[in-house]
Amino acid sequence: MAFSLLLAACGLVIFSLYYTAQWLLRWRRRQQMIRQHGCLPPKKLPQKDPFLGTDVVLQNLGAAKKYGFLNLLRSRHAANGLTFTTNTYFRTTINTCDPTLIQNVLSFQFQDFGMGPLRRKSASPLLGRGIFTTDNEIWAHQRALIRPSFVRAQVTDFSIFGHHVDQLIALIGRRNYEVDLQQLFFRMVLDSNSEYMFGESVGLMSENASESATTFHHALDYAQQGTILRLRLGNLMFAHRDKKFRDSCDTVHAYADKFVAQALEYRRSQAMLPEEKRDQDSEGARQKYVFLNELAKDTDDPIMLRDQIVNMLLAARDTTAGLLAFAFFMLARRPEIWAKLRADVLEHYCEPLTYEAIMDMTYLRFVLQETLRLFPPIATNSRMANKDTVLPVGGGPDGKSPMFVAKNNVVTYSTFVMHRRKEFFGEDADEFRPERWENLRPGWEFLPFNGGPRICPGQKFALTESSYTIARLLHAFSSIENLDPTDWREQLTLSLTLNNGVQCRLIPAP
Repeated sequence: MAFSLLLAACGLVIFSLYYTAQWLLRWRRRQQMIRQHGCLPPKKLPQKDPFLGTDVVLQNLGAAKKYGFLNLLRSRHAANGLTFTTNTYFRTTINTCDPTLIQNVLSFQFQDFGMGPLRRKSASPLLGRGIFTTDNEIWAHQRALIRPSFVRAQVTDFSIFGHHVDQLIALIGRRNYEVDLQQLFFRMVLDSNSEYMFGESVGLMSENASESATTFHHALDYAQQGTILRLRLGNLMFAHRDKKFRDSCDTVHAYADKFVAQALEYRRSQAMLPEEKRDQDSEGARQKYVFLNELAKDTDDPIMLRDQIVNMLLAARDTTAGLLAFAFFMLARRPEIWAKLRADVLEHYCEPLTYEAIMDMTYLRFVLQETLRLFPPIATNSRMANKDTVLPVGGGPDGKSPMFVAKNNVVTYSTFVMHRRKEFFGEDADEFRPERWENLRPGWEFLPFNGGPRICPGQKFALTESSYTIARLLHAFSSIENLDPTDWREQLTLSLTLNNGVQCRLIPAP
């Protein structure tokens, strides 16, 4: 017995000495990196609890509950500069709105940063091992699978959108022209994008939407809310015990699995045909493009296909619907911009509406860019350092000195704060003024769709669908009246939307 205790004690001492030696070696190596590159520590957010950061976490959750998290970020940057750190649960987070630092994290030093295990664990119940949660070779393979699906031929085919916008216009009429446009945009975009991705629309815009479609729609929303809560909880996500969240994720997966099974059956049936007859209907014409069928040509892994399609469907729905909602939220409050935009649309409008006509609507492009500037779809984002590294800026009182970033530290960047910086966008940066884009040519200070190797592959798809929808609506309606006297309230899930929706009245064109 005594010998066993002695052996255990010796083992503990050896382990402690080994751990201490490793810690000292790591500390010495880091100090050498800091001296070699002339690094200075970044500013720190004043915290009552500098270790667990409970005050910061509670402040974040409280602000989010009152729809003010993004304004809280702005106030922190106004008080502490472009880059500062916070400490929560013994983990350091670097907060920044500096485009130079962001460019290095997302592009120049892309290999030094990734999504990290904490983000994967937070989002995996809904997103699995999809493109938005994975790193390295897995991510690169998934990106390669997805990229061909957003070539110009598919993106500019308005037959994908036309029928669903027709349904939207008809539904607005059936509701006597008084609607919450945001709610309708989310339904319409899910309908059109599910048709593109699955080959079959969810059918939410139909007067007789199926129970399964409605259930899927609500489950997608609730699963998103749970995912963002888990991300905010960070290391405390183990406290997230919500059966409805798990059930919602299961509902989303089950709905997607049905179409994955169809795609795999399509793959098997096509493999039995001679190559010259593949992707053709019974009359020899080329079959309609279906995103999931194309993915299934490269893999027969049903889980990978499901994860990919859920990731892409969610991103495509929220980015486009959110952009449309914020655009009409502002147009309803700025009749002079509506009038100018409608004149631009009518000048170039044709039946059927073409991609070339859309591209000639210059002011429409300005309106979309200004909407993306003030209300970026991903208002905050983050990357985790996968090794000790040095960034060229962020350190020192002015944030202009090199900054050491330890492995597992997180860099959180806010496009919402950056897009409203007056030194980039003028003294009226908080104002909605599309005309600023006549001469504005921003670089990394304007990142509505991220940047670097992980730039959004579907950005052209989202912009095309948004442009087409706006052009059709401004052709169909002569004016818009705001029915909500309040200012916008943020709704942050995996993307930025409006908590108060877009309450308005649309006046049909004569």
